[in-house]
Amino acid sequence: MRIYLASRYGRRLELCGYRDQLQAVGHTVQAKWLDGQHQISDRGTPIGEAGEALVEGDDGSTSEKAAAMRNRFAMDDFRDVTMCEMLIAFTEQPRVTTSRGGRHVELGIALGLMKRVWIVGPRENIFCWLEDVRHFETWEECLEQLQGERKLAS
Repeated sequence: MRIYLASRYGRRLELCGYRDQLQAVGHTVQAKWLDGQHQISDRGTPIGEAGEALVEGDDGSTSEKAAAMRNRFAMDDFRDVTMCEMLIAFTEQPRVTTSRGGRHVELGIALGLMKRVWIVGPRENIFCWLEDVRHFETWEECLEQLQGERKLAS
């Protein structure tokens, strides 16, 4: 199955581990953002893993290169979501963490395209309560369910 993993960027390394687990049992994970170098600062500057600007200039957010990188990041994520069969969103406690919220857009795209959507973590917003959205408290519960479905399909 083609799966997209959505979460805040700060959890990228954790999700790389989940990607490895999914691939080990035969799933394909389509999520270019997990490969790194795919984030922006609060000002819109494309930044690397250590927070360094990936473009030169005043604050790095106004150049054509920065605009092209932001567009590529968004289009990579958009394409990966539209091509997946299932999106698994890793949520956060509501009103506790601050983030830019790209994972919410990805979840909305998947819902709008009638993709299977599962969430791991608390129900962060009203759309996490939709009848067709499966909810798991932990990654282990989610992975166990995926493995069970895979066995049934074999």
